[in-house]
Amino acid sequence: MDEASGGSSVGEAVSGRGDGVVNEEDVYYIPERRPSLDLGPYPMEFNLWVGEGRVVGPALLPAPSYGSLRSEQRSYSMDHNDEADTRVQLDRTGSFSSFYSWDSDGCERITSNRVRDKDDDDNPELSDTEELILNPTVEENPSLTVEFTSTAICDTLRRLSSGDLETFKRKLQKYYPKSLSAAESQDLLDLVDWLLDVGLASSLQITVALLEKMELTGLVNHLRTLWIKYEVRYELCKTLRTQYGTACEDSASGRETKPLEDVFTNLCITTMCNNGPNIEHEVMTIEKLDSNQGTGKLLSTEDILSAERLKESYAKLAVVIGVAGSGKSTLVRKLILDWLERRSHQHVTFLFPLPFRELKQFQGSEVSLLEIVQTLYPAARKLRDEDFRSPDCTMMFVCDGLDEYDGALDFQNTKLLADHMEAASLDAIVVNLLRDRLLYRGLFVVTSRPQVRRYVPWDLVYDEVELCGFGESDKDEYFRRRFPDTEQAERVLENVGSVPTLRIMSHLPLFCSLVADEYERVFSRDGPRAPMPRGLTGLYTKLLLALMRRRHHGRGADADFLLSLGKLAFTMLEQKTFKISRNDWKNVGVDEAEAVIVSGLCTEFTTKPFILYQEKVLSFIHPSVQEYLAALYAFLSFRNKGKDVFEPQHITRLRGFIRGHRILELYRHATDTSLQHDDGKLDLLLRFLCGMAARSNQELLQPLCSSSFDKWPTLSEEVAALIKRRISENRNPSRSSNLQRCLEELGYDRASEATSN
Repeated sequence: MDEASGGSSVGEAVSGRGDGVVNEEDVYYIPERRPSLDLGPYPMEFNLWVGEGRVVGPALLPAPSYGSLRSEQRSYSMDHNDEADTRVQLDRTGSFSSFYSWDSDGCERITSNRVRDKDDDDNPELSDTEELILNPTVEENPSLTVEFTSTAICDTLRRLSSGDLETFKRKLQKYYPKSLSAAESQDLLDLVDWLLDVGLASSLQITVALLEKMELTGLVNHLRTLWIKYEVRYELCKTLRTQYGTACEDSASGRETKPLEDVFTNLCITTMCNNGPNIEHEVMTIEKLDSNQGTGKLLSTEDILSAERLKESYAKLAVVIGVAGSGKSTLVRKLILDWLERRSHQHVTFLFPLPFRELKQFQGSEVSLLEIVQTLYPAARKLRDEDFRSPDCTMMFVCDGLDEYDGALDFQNTKLLADHMEAASLDAIVVNLLRDRLLYRGLFVVTSRPQVRRYVPWDLVYDEVELCGFGESDKDEYFRRRFPDTEQAERVLENVGSVPTLRIMSHLPLFCSLVADEYERVFSRDGPRAPMPRGLTGLYTKLLLALMRRRHHGRGADADFLLSLGKLAFTMLEQKTFKISRNDWKNVGVDEAEAVIVSGLCTEFTTKPFILYQEKVLSFIHPSVQEYLAALYAFLSFRNKGKDVFEPQHITRLRGFIRGHRILELYRHATDTSLQHDDGKLDLLLRFLCGMAARSNQELLQPLCSSSFDKWPTLSEEVAALIKRRISENRNPSRSSNLQRCLEELGYDRASEATSN
């Protein structure tokens, strides 16, 4: 809790002995003098006690755990059967709500039939027709807690002058003559303690009613504002916990929903340093792709637009950049969950996720930011216009997946929007959001794949954050969380560590998830002691299909796109280059935005090779992905077009004319070509190509093929026999090791060979 009054203690601030002003966010915490007060939530609907015409009857006795903490200065007894002991003589109508009630929009309504004269305070005898009766049958509101109620009332009453506070005590003592003794001698905390004894909702009702009688409208509005915001936050947190508090994981029994905290693993988040993709490779040594080669400062989800970083940079927009599968959506879930659990970002009053996938429903219509928020989160309808404009009400909007937005963003000609209530097209809303013009005091977090500068104006000041996926230790932690059985977890970690490419690619959380899914199926199907799969091809194929889900261009269009991109990957691999030039896109006829943003198979980063010169660099998200796409190009070219990419075109045509095409010729040429390169630049390509001969992988690739995989029923066995012959003929141990890996891709590992023999 921030210090409220120039050095006064928290206890002084809450008890009324300090002179400062308590910050609004402090109302969410219990005062220091009462750390153990916890009556828990009460199941009550908001409208049950604020609806017009309701009566409020005798208060319930306080819970023993709370009553034991009451001040020793207070001594009274309460008889449940004597309603006179709990009567508050405030209004002729006999109902609190008839004196003061709230509309659904949070507006105050005074519906009293008579305004009491101040001389009534001097009249000790009041008739029963002017009594407010507390009704024990009314249930408490579930959102109300001791923490909020006590601190809200404390914060409100602390704003009273000493004279007004004494007047408040006298009125309270007069209306509860048998329940409150020596009110003048009680300090503020003792007074609030007593109020809480009659019930959380009742204590707020009594406080509001007495302040109204004292004509202190400003304090009534202050308490009402705290109350409304707390109600909205409570309902918002319930919604967000349902939507973002869980994570779906694939398992052998299907998709399984688990609490996010059970599966979340820390992500590697850094300040933006444009270091490009991870280029660690199992076979080759690849130089950094013209990147800055700097080291960013490590961050956590709590650091994104934190109060400290806001003071340093004054940037109210944070853009989180990460390649496909790096965990951006998981980071968003963690950010939201930490806020609603009050672990971080408590300078934020309300947090509203606005995923671009959901914003698409507003395309083609005039809409305001307020309407968008109220449509997605109905609880926000209780908020008033002044709540959106108040400097004490900070709102954060988390917009996940900017790369999924396909609207027209014109940063030069779009009209200026500065009012959250002004209706405009969705394009205009998004442009002004990214321009940091809409909702001046709002904070915005946007996640995107690379090439975000296509969406963000060049002159905008924003905090750019890079998401790199899992660090080295995070990979192990993820698998241990996915496999609660310690023995299984250790077997998985041992197997992943024994296949270098698996270990390297596990820096992508999406790839880690695919690996864990595969191993869970093996354990479920074959038992906990089953041999662990060591192949790569099936996992890369599933990664490809997962990333391609956003393309809805039809089977043939997807196959053509992958053939074009694979041709580029194959050509670059032959040249042993991993940086994509502008001419490369023109030669293969692929739009770079389609490769980077839509498919996610490529990435973009900006470098500064010279002090005053910036260069935009593109590459595949990992060299092994480039090698997989090159192998896929070779496989689909032969499968769909009868073309052997390892032979000159005229020779391929002659072979087809003379004796027809044989798929085994493709594998013979690929194997011999790979063995000719001692640098191993085609080693992984050959492994992936062999893996595509396996029946299980052919089934996965069937949507991209023009013919059934039944066309080659014995392909796997024929390729395995070819590889075994090359192993026996080859005298170079370094080259034979990769051939052995090719057998593993086909399911013929050393363990299975020993068993068969």
